Amino acid sequence: MSKWFLQLVIVVFAAVGCVGQSSAASPGFSSCRSNAAPNANSDLKQSGFSERYPRYQLLPGDAFDVTFEFVPDFNQNVTVQPDGFVTLREIGDLHVAGLTVPDLTRTLCNAYGKILYSPSIAINLKDFDKPYFTASGQIGRPGKYVLRSQTTVTEGIAMAGGFTEKAKHSQVLLFRRVSSQWSEARLLDVKKMLASKNLKEDMFLQPGDMIFIPQNTISKIDRFLPKSGVNTYISPSQY
Repeated sequence: MSKWFLQLVIVVFAAVGCVGQSSAASPGFSSCRSNAAPNANSDLKQSGFSERYPRYQLLPGDAFDVTFEFVPDFNQNVTVQPDGFVTLREIGDLHVAGLTVPDLTRTLCNAYGKILYSPSIAINLKDFDKPYFTASGQIGRPGKYVLRSQTTVTEGIAMAGGFTEKAKHSQVLLFRRVSSQWSEARLLDVKKMLASKNLKEDMFLQPGDMIFIPQNTISKIDRFLPKSGVNTYISPSQY
């Protein structure tokens, strides 16, 4: 094999390597080649109570930027319409409500992959619903509260003003939406947790959760109890 032929082979391999590097996605961008066939395990839908760090799901009114690394003419700012659809350049209407950012990236890769060769896309959320939880029932200040950091149920109760004297501490309900039509409920014995100083079951709140504190039995029958003339004692520990 002649020397000039070996040099030619080296040059060809070097050129192929440069082409491969130029087609790789820059940091922040996702290549459609890597998103076209995601790991099946990553798409398993976990129960709302078993998923510690759930990804944000797009809602109507959310806005995001779509940036193309190699085709800047396709860059666009998109807002999710009330029906959950967005209108994309050269693609048209696409339903995206309920998708996470990785899901949305794969969806756009599939859509734009029909007109572009292996596009490299980055999604940047610009305006979205701030994470919140709701507290209601026998609590000091019922209402809607912003989740600014990791917050447990007991911390959420404290943020909402704590229990009232009519609260049933042993049967706190945590409602968590797992789909557009279904919610899961978890019954928590906060009274036992605090008394035992064991907060292992003190669950972390997730966006959209609702804490409900029911009324205890004593307060329900209080108006029927004699107020004077008869010595009546009911142990609160029974409730």
